[in-house]
Amino acid sequence: MIEIKGVTKKFGSFTAIENLSLKVGNGSVYGLVGYNGAGKTTLLKTIMGIYKADEGSITVDGVETFDSPDIKKKMFFAPDDLYFEPYSTINKMAKFYSGYYPEFSFETLEKLCKVFGLDKDKRINSFSKGMQRQAELILAISSKPEIILFDENFDGLDPAKRNLFNKMIIEYVAETDSSVIISSHNLHELTDICDHIGLINGKRIVLDCSVDDISASRCKFRLVFADEKTEEDFKDIPYKKFNKDGRIITLSMAVDAEEGEEILRKLNPLMIEKFPQTLEEIFLDEMEGSDYDFKEIFG
Repeated sequence: MIEIKGVTKKFGSFTAIENLSLKVGNGSVYGLVGYNGAGKTTLLKTIMGIYKADEGSITVDGVETFDSPDIKKKMFFAPDDLYFEPYSTINKMAKFYSGYYPEFSFETLEKLCKVFGLDKDKRINSFSKGMQRQAELILAISSKPEIILFDENFDGLDPAKRNLFNKMIIEYVAETDSSVIISSHNLHELTDICDHIGLINGKRIVLDCSVDDISASRCKFRLVFADEKTEEDFKDIPYKKFNKDGRIITLSMAVDAEEGEEILRKLNPLMIEKFPQTLEEIFLDEMEGSDYDFKEIFG
């Protein structure tokens, strides 16, 4: 298990992540979501031990990662900014990684290169961006790590290859009970593969729950009233987002549908409708400063 407790990482006067905590269990694919610059890459590099946390702790099975070479050999970090040795091929990079990862499987490498249609003896720098992504993913899986950290690694993959990647990761996790963290700013890339989602915003995790539970714990309501209401009338209602159109109020709440309806009935609406929220809607609800009045800009 990966356990992150109260981690803060600073670069001079700039704080990249602050008092951030989360857990990733064995056999889990954890999706780390946030806008570009939210701190996802910093968090992954700190987990990997590339950076040392200024505050807090990061442990794998109870062992601090930063000062443990043995733990680092169980982890593979696939960065967004890919790097391969000059003039290297997949075969050459495989030999490089096999010197660090004792469980490296050349048999797995061979099979995956055939699946993705990559030439192991061709220079990687001659590959397209998408093919280079595939090469990195293949090398990651072939290294047989217990923990894999993918940083925006869907970028450059076409839908067919992305689907192959999803199946590969799900099968790998099922067979090895490994832990995988995938960072992305795109929820669509994560919903088909992740069993858990963490939303990072304001340098912290603001939402952390299983994919199965997240929609069940959120609901959107549309209410119609006999007279016009203002947002002040809802000051005691724990809503996440509020919109008013005449006598029609639309809002979202971080509760299940039945509980939310019971709370809103106390305001005596003429009509109340409830709708499940999509992950995208929940994402936007949790992001600070996501609403802009463009009329004030262009008007």
